[in-house]
Amino acid sequence: MKKLVFKLTSLLLFCLCTVSYGQDFQGKAYYQTKTTMDLDQFGGREMSPEQKKRIEERMKSFLEKEYILTFNKTESIYKEDEKLEAPGSGGGFGGFSSSLTGGPKYKNVKDKELIQDQEFFGKQFLIKDELKGLEWKMGTETKQIGQYTCFKATATKTVDEFDWRSMRPRRGRDRDNDEKKEGEEAKDSTKVDKDDPMSQIEVPKTIEVTAWYTPQIPINQGPDDYWGLPGLILEVSADRTTILCTKIVMNPEEKEEIEKPEKGEEVTQAEYNEIITKKMEEMREMYGGRRGGRGGGRRN
Repeated sequence: MKKLVFKLTSLLLFCLCTVSYGQDFQGKAYYQTKTTMDLDQFGGREMSPEQKKRIEERMKSFLEKEYILTFNKTESIYKEDEKLEAPGSGGGFGGFSSSLTGGPKYKNVKDKELIQDQEFFGKQFLIKDELKGLEWKMGTETKQIGQYTCFKATATKTVDEFDWRSMRPRRGRDRDNDEKKEGEEAKDSTKVDKDDPMSQIEVPKTIEVTAWYTPQIPINQGPDDYWGLPGLILEVSADRTTILCTKIVMNPEEKEEIEKPEKGEEVTQAEYNEIITKKMEEMREMYGGRRGGRGGGRRN
């Protein structure tokens, strides 16, 4: 009888350990991101080489970042690996960049849940939305990234209207046409306003994405909002942005709890975009009013 109890207890403990290991499975992937920006497209042709170099150095911390993706079988959290910067290295882009790049991003591929911690001009938001996937086209091409064999996949991605990584000056012919029609269609918000820098910028509706994933780590997670492939995504090329994995640690000794961001006003992505639009309109009116005041002076 004692032997039977011992066997049953041992079997139960084995089962519990197996389940526990499955729940505790965790990995960390370290990524470097880089977004290229051609200053010549943004009026840089009129700058001297020295001016361009200074601006590029000041923008480096904004355009080049490091992130850590902590993941298990169903969840992940994607956070910037924040490091202390030398005084002045971020220039005047520090506070502004935080309003664009956002905080930790949580993904649950089982429940199709996406939560983004986002600060916008000093106010904290919690963007909760459905985790949407891309229609990946699987390729047969392979390449080695570190010790992992990766397979290629491509997709067409719809771009958010406020994704700064794909922002670019509006095409010349559009700008010329807008100026010609300024009097006829002044109410059209897509027309260029010389006093409104944002109206001179456009974002493409879609971009082509190339991803490299490894079946050696069979989870459908990836950096940023990328996921949905039969293996961890180690590299992404999307428009002018490249995300590259530089290190992977599987089952680290010190596990990190993957917690959902909880602080901030809860909004959907569409609601958050409306908030940004209203804020931009307020800034446009304020900026235009100031220009009018300086130009016309006071009248009694």
